[in-house]
Amino acid sequence: MLPDAPVLITGIAHCLWMSSDGELEELSLEDAKGRAEAEPPILCHSVLAARRLGISGLASYDLLELFAFVRPAQFLVPTPGGIADALSLARPSEREDEAATLLTATQRLLAELAARTLDKNLIGIAWTMANAGWSWGPFVLSSLGFSKEQPRTPRAGDGYDIWKRLPQWEEEAPPAPPGGAAISETESRSRLAELLGEDAESRPQQSDYAAGVAAAFAPRLDPDQPNLVLAEAGTGVGKTLGYIAPASLWSEKNEAPVWISTYTRNLQNQVDRELDRLYPQHAEKRKRVVVRKGRENYLCLLNLEEAVRAMPAAQNLTIALGLMVRWAGATRDGDMVGGDFPGWLVGLLGSMATLGLTDRRGECIYSACPHYARCFIEHSQRRAKTANIVVANHALVLIRAALDGGEEGQLPGHIIFDEGHHLFEAADSAFAAHLSGQEGQELRRWLLGGEGRRRAALRSKGLAKRVEDLIPLEGSAHEELELALRAAHILPGDGWRQRLAEDNPLGPAEAFLGAVRHQTLARNDGGATSYGLEAATRPCDERLLEKAVSLSEALGALEKPLDKVRRFLLKRLEEEAEELDGDMRARIEALARGIERRALATLAAWRDMLDNLSEEETPQEFCDWLAIERNDGREMDVGYYRHWVDPSLPLARTLLTRLQGGVITSATLTDEALINGSVDEEGPKREIDWSAADARSGAVHLEGAAKHLSVSSPFDYGTQTRVLIVNDVRRDSLDQVASAYRTLFLAAGGGALGLFTAIQRLRAVHQKVARVLEEEGLSLLAQHVDAMDTGTLVDIFRAEEQSCLLGTDAVRDGVDVPGDSLRLIVFDRVPWTRPDLVHKARRGAFGGRDYDDRLARLKLRQAFGRLVRRADDRGVFVILDSRLPSRLLSAFPSGVEIKRCGLAEAIHDVKEFLRRPPEGKTSAIE
Repeated sequence: MLPDAPVLITGIAHCLWMSSDGELEELSLEDAKGRAEAEPPILCHSVLAARRLGISGLASYDLLELFAFVRPAQFLVPTPGGIADALSLARPSEREDEAATLLTATQRLLAELAARTLDKNLIGIAWTMANAGWSWGPFVLSSLGFSKEQPRTPRAGDGYDIWKRLPQWEEEAPPAPPGGAAISETESRSRLAELLGEDAESRPQQSDYAAGVAAAFAPRLDPDQPNLVLAEAGTGVGKTLGYIAPASLWSEKNEAPVWISTYTRNLQNQVDRELDRLYPQHAEKRKRVVVRKGRENYLCLLNLEEAVRAMPAAQNLTIALGLMVRWAGATRDGDMVGGDFPGWLVGLLGSMATLGLTDRRGECIYSACPHYARCFIEHSQRRAKTANIVVANHALVLIRAALDGGEEGQLPGHIIFDEGHHLFEAADSAFAAHLSGQEGQELRRWLLGGEGRRRAALRSKGLAKRVEDLIPLEGSAHEELELALRAAHILPGDGWRQRLAEDNPLGPAEAFLGAVRHQTLARNDGGATSYGLEAATRPCDERLLEKAVSLSEALGALEKPLDKVRRFLLKRLEEEAEELDGDMRARIEALARGIERRALATLAAWRDMLDNLSEEETPQEFCDWLAIERNDGREMDVGYYRHWVDPSLPLARTLLTRLQGGVITSATLTDEALINGSVDEEGPKREIDWSAADARSGAVHLEGAAKHLSVSSPFDYGTQTRVLIVNDVRRDSLDQVASAYRTLFLAAGGGALGLFTAIQRLRAVHQKVARVLEEEGLSLLAQHVDAMDTGTLVDIFRAEEQSCLLGTDAVRDGVDVPGDSLRLIVFDRVPWTRPDLVHKARRGAFGGRDYDDRLARLKLRQAFGRLVRRADDRGVFVILDSRLPSRLLSAFPSGVEIKRCGLAEAIHDVKEFLRRPPEGKTSAIE
């Protein structure tokens, strides 16, 4: 049973309409809008279609929703071609074929449901969604064999209680201390050969890399001196399997986990996929490999239950929650950010019914939760203790280090930091302190819970709810709790932004923030700009100093009783050690740590910052500033900020010195500078500099020297790539910049990545070129424009060889798009670091102009590194900035032809270079 509905394929300029009789028509956006409003169509991605048509709340049969119901937790590129790939259908080669593909896919998915064994939970979910108005509901129920004549009609919410059907974890004895066996270079090479298999091509660079990083797994000789290896591996070396080889071997020998930390969640998934070679059997891999992220990344079952129970009063969430329940029953580990949760579902269902179900505010009640034994996070934490490999991210590892081990205990003895060039940035975030309106409001909510309409939820009563059965209702501990909760009202509450804008603050925190806002505005000429504003803390306005003193005293009145509550909980652990069961003990420990790390550590840092304002200057190791943060001209936050000038110092003190061994690896660890006046047969000579890698990784702060390992790329960049610097496009003219992007993208025939240093420039260029490119047969994707997350946009770009993508930093770093899907990169301007106050402080500390140059070269190297991912890839790198100084050209590999030319010549060179592929390979643009 199929919907008697038309099929709609939306574009940026035109749409394709296929009637229910199979008649195809090309329509303008306006005509397509009228038809879609009159007759709900079958389509792919209703939110994107509605945005293009200018319709609010487009009624449709969205095939992505049907796919998410039938095949939850399965990968899908959310395009007609992606749907065809997922269902093993012929991929549409022409736009006219896409409509037929959607119709065939509908038949295939409903047929899958019809072939399933009767499942009352599945029927209950579909029945509830259908009654809430889900367009696919009647057709899904029919396919499942349900009819109204059946003796038992489901009740609303049947099948939604997925938390009752998930497996429970079981407590196990703590693991034994790790062994001390070392890994030799020969063993590491042998393990790598096993992973690659007998038929693998010889890759001596990869084998050398695996042998070199094995040094990190030797026994440590001195306290606080880890065996640290800084390993630079050029693109194509295969560093992931290169470090997995010794890491997995050491873990097996010593029966202890090795952690692999990456910078982004998408990179975690790439590492996870590589581990399929080590553990090809799913069950074995699940036992041996765990992907770890912060709590805010996982579905909270208690949040899901509360949302389900609220469905009668929020019918609009019923359909979304039905799809969430389907995913929860199929997911590998409940990871909603970069795991098997489709990123495009957030755009379709909204953040409230998706990411809003995670524990984003630190409200977990641990063993008091009725779903504690089935909790995805608890499962993950327990498996990590006995796993061989734990794949984490820098943020999680460094936050645990900053909080002295985190809630699961001490960090492992061996960590591999992939994408190690981002370690400095991750440490900068982890060890910073922000006294801002948003941070203050978050702490208030953690302490007081939801106020006003938010009070109904189980955890929204805040700290009082979490400790209600852990301290007696009468006595000093309860009195201190009451004191703390009353004192918490001094923190910013709902509506604080509006009150500050009206100069009507409520309480000492808002009064201080109002003074921060006033000083920041007074010391900036661009008060009306849409960009954020910064101001130095000194000289300090007397009104700001006065408000700082008052706020410090108020925070002290909050800090003191909270600390007494924490001490009471710790005293219970000591005095009732024999009576407390394991779950209760774990809950008390977690709550005591939560008070310390979520509240007391934050309050102490804030008070230290406030008290310092009365001093003549900021401590030299810190950079302090005031700021108003804006988004498209709208004030989002106001605050007083403190960052380490050198965040690698606390990184070394709190983490690196505690390791037995570590690897910090990347394709771009070192810096290469041109040697003035020195030339050889390959051009200007270069000098490889490890000092920047030592400084930014924290190795410079260790007593023992780190080992340096450098393995060059196997790629022939001189043959495979070209670099063009366009010198006749005015960078301050968006019309000229947009024209350059348009003509270069057309010259490449798609497969083009446009990189920008500013979101507003990206949006402006997209608006000017999207329609023209579509009319020429090229689809244009854009970060910060399309209703999709960055990971989904990259998935589409990778799958559709004739598409183009515009993006910023998140696309520039760590994106892997091999083959013809990426053959041209266009950078809008030299990627200088934004000259804010903290950068100014670091520039002064780390070398002035040379520091700026190193950071710019790093960004250019990272961008260029996206271009060639395989031995047969070819591509052109174009930068539309004549002011690119020659001293930055060492960012590109030695031997690459670098040419300064006009736009017309660049267009000609792009066409010619990409039309002359290597022998045996067909041109992507012929």
